[in-house]
Amino acid sequence: MIKQELSELKKLFTQRNCSIDRICGCYVDGEKNKKTLFRQAFLSLPEEEMFKYFEILRKSLSGTPGKNALTLEFPLQSEEEGGTQEFLLRLRDSKLKDDELLDAFYDKIIQSYEYVGNYLILLIHDAYDVPGRATDGIDMDDASDEVYEYILACICPVNLSKPGLSYNAMENAFQNRIRDWVVEMPEHGFLFPAFNDRSSDLHSTMYYSKDCDELKETFVEELLGCPLPMTAGTQKETFQVLVEETLGEDCDIEIVKNIHEQINELIAEHSEDPAPLVLDKNEVKTIFANSGVNNERMAEFDRHYDETAGERTTLQVSNVVNTRSFEVKTPDVVIKINPERTDLVETRNINGRECLVIALDGNVEVNGIAVRNHIPTEEDY
Repeated sequence: MIKQELSELKKLFTQRNCSIDRICGCYVDGEKNKKTLFRQAFLSLPEEEMFKYFEILRKSLSGTPGKNALTLEFPLQSEEEGGTQEFLLRLRDSKLKDDELLDAFYDKIIQSYEYVGNYLILLIHDAYDVPGRATDGIDMDDASDEVYEYILACICPVNLSKPGLSYNAMENAFQNRIRDWVVEMPEHGFLFPAFNDRSSDLHSTMYYSKDCDELKETFVEELLGCPLPMTAGTQKETFQVLVEETLGEDCDIEIVKNIHEQINELIAEHSEDPAPLVLDKNEVKTIFANSGVNNERMAEFDRHYDETAGERTTLQVSNVVNTRSFEVKTPDVVIKINPERTDLVETRNINGRECLVIALDGNVEVNGIAVRNHIPTEEDY
């Protein structure tokens, strides 16, 4: 799923656009006991409660595609009778009216979800009348293409509110505030089926994790039956190791800077693409070759890629490079440069010492103070 598709669904979670017909929940304590179960028509909720649920549901669709909002494909065995996809399909088709199915769903989460503390499992069913879309991108509400029927599940921590003082208007005095158990924003959730190309994709699901580096692999495998890609952090580390292993002793600032510039050029070329930019093995190899990595090092690239990432592994560009900053770090100095102006930085040997040279174009500030000091030339050393 791409960002625009997530945004389209988020717009449903308002009182004006809402078509959610049922909401269910299960409150689980720290000992994995079911404390409370509920199931009711969503539109029968009090208005204030409805708005709180909207906020939680929107949050579970607010992730960044490829980072903490992952579109996962079901393997074939998951779609067979008794498989995870087949179970989710029956749950959706029941419109959350089958108590036995709901109990089985809660049990699957409780058994596989590792969490220290209390949490609330929320589940909604909805049928979205997908409007047609003209060639200019404008929705045509009177020209529906299909009905997208889905379930959305959220797992929300439930914690005691913080201690503090409150004002009691009846007694006109400050007093100790009563602590309540508060439902917080979701840590994890999933949407089934995925909403790919603005249509139901029964072969995929969208998985949300608040922390992109805490995907809970066991939970996903047991509940959804889908393999997880590398986390964003692991992709970044993998790319860094790949560069270091491939270049070896030739890994200098200039080549790393060239690789960064090559990737930035690709980002600019694909800036209008709705889907995140992803690089496969051959595309990464081309970037390295065009960045000045010599033929001897490139001869070992395939082996390093297969050992470090895996032959068929793809890397999402936004996960492997910082598109907002180019950073040079030493034990005592950290320099951050506009990624579009890496030409201002170069290495130079001055009096036998390898130095990083930065062109001071324009105004210069030190701790917010504009300075106009004399800049020494090489002859001054």
